[in-house]
Amino acid sequence: MKKNIKALLASLAIITLAGCATTSTTSAGAVDADRSQLMLISEEQMEESAKQSYSEVLAEAKKAGTLNTNASYNTRVANVAKKLIAQTGTFREDALKWDWQVNVITEDTVNAWCMPGGKIVVYTGIIKSLDLTDAQLAAVMGHEIAHALREHSREQASREVLKSAGVSTVSQLLGLGDLGASALNLAAQYTVTLPFSRSHETEADHIGTELMARAGYDPNEAVTVWEKMSALGSSSGPEIMSTHPSNQSRITDLKEIVTKVYPLYQAAKK
Repeated sequence: MKKNIKALLASLAIITLAGCATTSTTSAGAVDADRSQLMLISEEQMEESAKQSYSEVLAEAKKAGTLNTNASYNTRVANVAKKLIAQTGTFREDALKWDWQVNVITEDTVNAWCMPGGKIVVYTGIIKSLDLTDAQLAAVMGHEIAHALREHSREQASREVLKSAGVSTVSQLLGLGDLGASALNLAAQYTVTLPFSRSHETEADHIGTELMARAGYDPNEAVTVWEKMSALGSSSGPEIMSTHPSNQSRITDLKEIVTKVYPLYQAAKK
C-alpha cells in the first residue's frame, strides 16, 4: 500500500513539474509554429553540450583533413547561412545574437544539421548528390536551423527524461542540479545521432520554408528538395531523411506551406 502511495505521489509530482515546464520557444510566424513544448532540461545545459560536441566534430574533421576544404562550397554555404540567419528574428529575437558557426565537411554523407545555439555543419555529400542550387541549399539549411530555433533537441531529450527518470532526477534537472556532467552529450545525441519525431520534422519544414522565403529564396524549391530526396533514396534513404522519408504526404504539406509564405518571398524580392 505504501509503495502504491509513494508511486502515485511521485507520478503526481512529475506531472506537476512537467506542467510547470511547458513553453513555446518561438513566435508563430506565418506558419503558426506556436505549439506548447515540454522543457525539463535547461537551455544552458543544451548549449554547453552543443559547444563541446561541435568542437569535437570539428576537431575530428580537421584531423581527417575534411574541414572546410572546398572553397566553392564554403562560400556558398556561408552566404546562404548569412541570409537565413538574418531572418531568424521573426521566430525568436535572441537567435540574432547567437554565436552562429557554419562549417562544411567534405564527406559523402547526405546530411546537414544545426545544433542548439546555431552550430551548423553541412556535408558536401548532400550538395553533390542532390545537385543543390542555392535556393535548394537554403531549404535544407533552413530546415536544420528551424530545429535549433524550436529547440527540438532539448524537447526530445526532455521527453526521454520524463519517460525514464524518477521524480528526484526531474527535480534536479529543473533545479540545474548535478546533471551537468551527464548532459554533455545531449546535443550530439538528440541532433545528430537520433531521428527527430514526425511533428518535429513537420515544424522544421514549415519554419524552414518561411525562413528561406523571407531570405529571398523561392519556397517552391523546398518541394523540389524533398522530391530529389525521395528519388535519391535507396532502401534506407538518405541519412538526413532519418525515419521520416519524403513521401507524398510530406510534399503535399510543403506545397500548402508554400502558398502561405510565397507572398513573403515576393516581398523580399522587391
